Amino acid sequence: MVSPHCFAALSLSCLLLAMLLCAVGATSSSKNATKIGQGYRLVSIEETPDGGLIGILQVKQKTKTYGPDIPLLRFYVKHEAENRLRVHITDAQKQRWEVPYNLLPREQPPPLSQSIGKSRKNPITVSQYSGSEFLFSYTSDPFSFAVKRKSNGETLFDTTSGDSDPFSSLVFKDQYLEISTKLPKDASLYGLGENTQPHGIKLYPSDPYTLYTTDISAINLNADLYGSHPVYMDLRNAGGKASAHAVLLLNSNGMDVFYTGTSLTYKIIGGVFDFYFFSGPSPLNVVDQYTSLIGRPAPMPYWAFGFHQCRWGYHNLSVVEDVVENYKKAQIPLDVIWNDDDHMEGKKDFTLNPVNYPRPKLLKFLDKIHNFGMKYIVIIDPGIAVNTSYGVYQRGIANDVFIKYDGEPFLAQVWPGAVNFPDFLNPKTVSWWVDEIRRFHELVPVDGLWIDMNEVSNFCSGKCKIPEGQCPTGTGPGWICCLDCKNITKTRWDDPPYKINASGIKAPIGFKTIATSAYHYNGVLEYDAHSLYGFSQSVATHKGLQGLQGKRPFILSRSTYVGSGKYAAHWTGDNQGTWENLRYSISTMLNFGIFGVPMVGSDICGFYPQPTEELCNRWIEVGAFYPFSRDHANYYSPRQELYQWQSVAESARNALGIRYKLLPFLYTLNYEAHVSGAPIARPLFFSFPTYTECYGLSTQFLLGGSLMVSPVLEQGKTQVKSLFPPGSWYSLLDWTHTITSKDGVYVTLDAPLHVVNVHLYQNAILPMQQGGMVSKEARMTPFTLIVTFPSGATQGEAKGNIFVDDDELPDMNLGNGYSTYVDLHATVDQGAVKVWSEVQEGKFALDKGWIIDSISVLGLEGSGAVSSLEIDGKPLMGGGSNVNVTTSAHEHLNNEGEGEKKTVMVALRGLNIVVGKNFAMTWKMG
Repeated sequence: MVSPHCFAALSLSCLLLAMLLCAVGATSSSKNATKIGQGYRLVSIEETPDGGLIGILQVKQKTKTYGPDIPLLRFYVKHEAENRLRVHITDAQKQRWEVPYNLLPREQPPPLSQSIGKSRKNPITVSQYSGSEFLFSYTSDPFSFAVKRKSNGETLFDTTSGDSDPFSSLVFKDQYLEISTKLPKDASLYGLGENTQPHGIKLYPSDPYTLYTTDISAINLNADLYGSHPVYMDLRNAGGKASAHAVLLLNSNGMDVFYTGTSLTYKIIGGVFDFYFFSGPSPLNVVDQYTSLIGRPAPMPYWAFGFHQCRWGYHNLSVVEDVVENYKKAQIPLDVIWNDDDHMEGKKDFTLNPVNYPRPKLLKFLDKIHNFGMKYIVIIDPGIAVNTSYGVYQRGIANDVFIKYDGEPFLAQVWPGAVNFPDFLNPKTVSWWVDEIRRFHELVPVDGLWIDMNEVSNFCSGKCKIPEGQCPTGTGPGWICCLDCKNITKTRWDDPPYKINASGIKAPIGFKTIATSAYHYNGVLEYDAHSLYGFSQSVATHKGLQGLQGKRPFILSRSTYVGSGKYAAHWTGDNQGTWENLRYSISTMLNFGIFGVPMVGSDICGFYPQPTEELCNRWIEVGAFYPFSRDHANYYSPRQELYQWQSVAESARNALGIRYKLLPFLYTLNYEAHVSGAPIARPLFFSFPTYTECYGLSTQFLLGGSLMVSPVLEQGKTQVKSLFPPGSWYSLLDWTHTITSKDGVYVTLDAPLHVVNVHLYQNAILPMQQGGMVSKEARMTPFTLIVTFPSGATQGEAKGNIFVDDDELPDMNLGNGYSTYVDLHATVDQGAVKVWSEVQEGKFALDKGWIIDSISVLGLEGSGAVSSLEIDGKPLMGGGSNVNVTTSAHEHLNNEGEGEKKTVMVALRGLNIVVGKNFAMTWKMG
C-alpha cells in the first residue's frame, strides 16, 4: 500500500502505476445495490500560490456501472470572496467540458498541468481550510468534504456517505457524475428549476427535479421545463435565529437532483463538479452574492413595467390597431403591443408579410403609438428557414453559422418548415446575428425582441432530410413533423448510459430537439452545451439590440440558464387557463427572483384554452403585480384581451390602476435588482426570515421588502385568508385600515370580484404617482409618499427611496448626469414627526420638474391635531398656504390591534416639494 505522503512527490507515471496497484477490483460488491463503488481516496494535497488548495483523488474501486471510472481526479478549493467558496472537481489528466468562461465570466482554476506530475512544493497536512465565512474540511479515505458556517459551526454541505446512507460516495465517470449531501430535516430548500411545482415554492421531498432545457408545456408538473438553474437556497432556523445560504452547481449537462428531506443527490451526465457556496446569511444577502458571480440583472426600460398585450393570431395590422384602440376605449392602461409570428412572411425570422403587415402602414402605425409613448415588440425563433432565396439563410450559410451534424448544418423543423439552428457559441454567428438584427430594425423599428423556442425546440427528432412534396403541408397544426427522419442512437452521446428523467418520462435527450451528437464551434457537443442555447442566444441578441441607437435593450427569453438575467426577462411559457396554473405562477415567479431573473411573469389569463370570465378577473389581479405583466393567448383560443368582458375590464382598471401608480416604486426595485440582485417579487421569508410560518407560503408575495399582495386564487371565493407577519400592515385600498399583531396572524379579508388586497408594512416609505393610460404619461405626474410607522408607536422610523433616470440609456447608474437617487427618511419621537430626503445627483430630477404633491403618514398616536408644521424651517400653516391637512382615525381589522391607543393617519396635500432637492418637513401631533 502506498502512503499518502509518498504521493506528494510522485511523477504522473508513478501516480498511474500506484493507482493501478491500489485499485481493488473491477466490480462493486456494495451491500446496498443502489450504491456505486467506494468513492475516491485523497493521495496528495498542497496549497496553491493564489491561496487555494489542490488535491489529487484516486478511485478506490472500479465499477462498470454507467461506464468506466475516471481514475484520477483533481480537486481545487478556494475562498474566492469573503462570502463565496468554490469547490471544483475534474479529471486530473484531461480537460473536460465546462460552461465556457467567455460566456459566463469567472475565475479559472489553475491549469491541469500545474496540479499533477510535478513535485509538491507546499504539501499540507491539515484537514481544514478556513475563510472569512466558511470552513472547508475533508476526509481522506474515502474522500468527502464538508462546508460549515464559521460563525456557528453549522454544517451546510456534507458529502460523507456512511454504511447506513442510501447514497454513494463520490462517483465520477465520463457520462455519469454523482455526489450527495446530508441535510437537516428542518432545512427549507428553494430553487432547482425551471419546473412547475404543485406543492409551492419549497422543494418537496421525493418530487423529481430534472434540469435539462426542454420545450414541454408549463402545465407539466415536476418536469424539466424551458430553463436550467442548478442552484438552491437553504433557509434554516435555530432557536429563532435564521440563516440562509445557497449552493450552485455550475454544470450545463442534463441532471437529476433527488431531494429526500434529509439528503440531496446530484446525478449528472457529464461535465465537472463546480460548486459555489454563498454564505448569506439573509436571503437578500444570498441573492446579492449569487448575482455578483453570475451577473447582475439587466436594467429594464421604464415602459417595460407597463402592461403588455400579445396574442398568437393577430392576422393582420388592422387587428393590432383595433386592439390598441379598444384598450384606449376601455380606459385600461397599455404600454406595449406584441406580435407573435403573424407579422412574418412565411413564418421566417427578420421578415415582414407584405400583404397582412404592409411596411408603409406598419411604419405609420408605429409612428402613431411611439408618439403616444407605446412600444412594439415581435418574436424571433432561432430556427432559420432553409430557403435559398431567403437572405438571412444565404448570409448564414456564407458565414458558416449553423450547428453541424456529419459535416452539414443540422436539419430540423419548426414553424417555417425545414430550418437550421445558429450556433451562438461561434463568434462569427454572433456577428451575423447582430447584423441581422440591425437589418431588421431598419425594416421595422421594433422596441425589443422576444426570443422563443430556444431550448431548442424541434418538431422532429433524429437525422432528417427534406422530403419530396410540401413540408409543412399548410393544413392542420404546424407542429407535426413532415421531414423524412431516422432516429440516431449510434453514439453514446445520443444514448448515454444513465437516463435522466427528461420530459418527466425519461425521454431520449435528443427527442424533439437538436441531436445530442451534433456539434458546435470548436467541436463542442450539443450533448454538453444543450442547456446553454437560450442563454447564448440572449447574449447575442443583447449585443445586437445594444448596438441600435444606443438604447437600453429589452429581451424576453423562454429558455434561460445561470446568468440569463443579466441580459433578458423571462415569461413562464405555455400555461393553461386554469385556477391551478394561476396558483403555480406565483411559485415560478418567486423562484426566478432567486435565480437572478427578477423580470418575470406568466401569461395572464392563461395561454390556452380560454379561461372563464371569473378566472380572468382574478388573474389580472395577480398579473398586475408580476414584475413582467403581459396577457398572451394561443392561436386556437378565443380572444381574451382584458376588454373582452366588462367585468374583467373593471378588474383590470382597478388592478392596473394600482400598478401604474406604483411604477416609480417598481422602477426603483428594478434599480435595486440591477445593483444588488434583489428580486422585485419576493417570498415573504425574504423580509421575515425568522417567521417560520411563511417559509412555505406560496399564495402571497411581496414586491420589494414591504408591499404584500394577497390575491384570490380559488373559484367562487369573495374572501381570502391571508397571513400577516408580526407588526403593522396598512391597506393600500384604504390607508385607514390596519392589521397589527405581535406574533403574526391569519386574517380573512373581503375580496369582491374586482378587488385585490395589497398591504404596506410598517417602517416603509412608498413612492407613488397618479397613474395614467401609458407609463410615459404616468411618469410625469406628481408624487405621493406613504409613510408607515408601527401602529401607535411613540418612537419609530421609516425608510424608502426613489430612483429615476433616462431609461433609454443602455446603462443604469448614478453619476452619468441622467439619473437621480433619493433616500427618504421619517421618524416619530414623542409626537414630533419628521420626514426628509437626501438627494444624490439631483439635476436630472430637477430638469424633469418632478414634485411631491402629498405625503401621508400612517400609524401615528394621538388625536390627529397637527401643529408647528414646517418645511425646511419655514411655517406651512396659516394664511397664503395651499397645504391641506387632514387626519383620519385608523380602523383595526383584527382584535389584537385594538386597545386604548387611538391611531391616526395624517395626510398633507398641495405640498409642491421638488424631488431633486433635499427637503425636511416637521410637525407636532396634538
